[in-house]
Amino acid sequence: MSAFFKKPIVLAIVIAIVIVIIALVSRGNKEELTTVTAARGTITQKVSVTGKVVPAEEVDLAFEKTGRVSRIAAKVSDEVITGQALAVLENAAQVAAVRQAEANVKTEEAKLAELRRGTRPEELKVQEVKTANARITLVDKLRDAYTKTDDAIRNTFDQFFDNPRVNPNLILAGIDTQLTITLERERYELEAALVQWNTSLAALTTASDLASYAAMARANLAKAEQFGGRIASAVNSLLASAKLSQTTIDGYKSDVSTARASIATGITNLTTAESSWIVEENQFTLKRAGATSEEIAAQEGKLAYAQAAALAAQAELGKTILRAPFAGIITRQDAKVGAIVAANQILVSIISVAEYEIEANVPEVDIAELKVGDEAEITLDAYGNGIVFRAKIIEIEPAETVVDGVPTYKTTFQFLAKNERIRSGMTANIEIVTAQKENVVVLPQRAIMQKNGSRTARVLKGKSITEIPVTLGARGSDGMVEIASGVSEGDIIYVPD
Repeated sequence: MSAFFKKPIVLAIVIAIVIVIIALVSRGNKEELTTVTAARGTITQKVSVTGKVVPAEEVDLAFEKTGRVSRIAAKVSDEVITGQALAVLENAAQVAAVRQAEANVKTEEAKLAELRRGTRPEELKVQEVKTANARITLVDKLRDAYTKTDDAIRNTFDQFFDNPRVNPNLILAGIDTQLTITLERERYELEAALVQWNTSLAALTTASDLASYAAMARANLAKAEQFGGRIASAVNSLLASAKLSQTTIDGYKSDVSTARASIATGITNLTTAESSWIVEENQFTLKRAGATSEEIAAQEGKLAYAQAAALAAQAELGKTILRAPFAGIITRQDAKVGAIVAANQILVSIISVAEYEIEANVPEVDIAELKVGDEAEITLDAYGNGIVFRAKIIEIEPAETVVDGVPTYKTTFQFLAKNERIRSGMTANIEIVTAQKENVVVLPQRAIMQKNGSRTARVLKGKSITEIPVTLGARGSDGMVEIASGVSEGDIIYVPD
């Protein structure tokens, strides 16, 4: 073994190993220092987060009502402008309602203008003719109503009575006793009414008060209509027998139905004629007397009501047309022509054109440093760090959002300039400058030591090193720190490796 260590090569290797060990031990016990010079500079505080590019405006659209799709006006990827139609439901009824409402507005506007202008002689003459024609029509309908009622009762319903005009006696067998009594009483009362009605018609051509005659006629028609309904009930209860065939019963039913329809027609015609006459009489009275301020105010109210009705009709029509709320690009179009869609069923999605924002979740440790209006530098993973975009904070949500167990706050950034390279969904790296101090003495953070709760720096003074207490100011995001006191510009500071 001793001979082995006496060999020159082995001896050289051993000596080299010893030298390396001694050097390593010496180096471990000796602190190697580098120096920096305290200088004036700028301390910048930043918050760095990651976010995602989203459209500044994005919305899902649906119809407010159920309907059948009649037209598709925009497809996916189409650019649309604000208010442009995207899809339309069948809306013929709504279009007609709008046109009718608009026509009513024009009518009421014309009436108001006429009241404000006053009546011209030729207009009064025209209205006088209209009123006279309406009066003649009403007289004709009063007579016609009597004729229809008289025929229905005396020529149709009376076939079911013995001696109907003097002492009515229902001859239908098997009818409920109470119904029989009621029918016989009502037929007796109707006879008196028909006689009085016929007598009044003789004076109708010279009567000045058509309204009272119309009221009497309406009352008589109502009684006749009620009587006809009870006759129908009696006939409908009849059963075929050896003395009464089904054919005869069917004939009764047909006769009664025709008579009742005739009475109903008389009621309708009289009501229409009376309404028209009242309107024309009122117009004639207004034109002859001239409009008062109260009448003008009333017509203004009618016009306002018509205008409101037109707006309501337009709103109903609007519910059948899906329109773009802002200029943008269609990203979804599920509507199909002919398909029935339900109310609030999402059919179309749209995002704004070239208007993008960034949404980022900022941890609670950084959120206190941010405020609306702070500017930020943005880089997008798609283009690397060489292309920088500018943005600013436009919103910080007050409520937290927990991400991986950490409270964060959704913060929205808006790009300061449009750029065609920005796309929805891109990953954004964000740096927000929260504070900046210029022309202050700065040192690397690692040059500051902490002993017994105080901070010091090793300053070279002459050939000796002195530890001097320092007061720190702002801390930069790049590892630099402001020296508020203790170190002056130009001091040489030792920094441990």
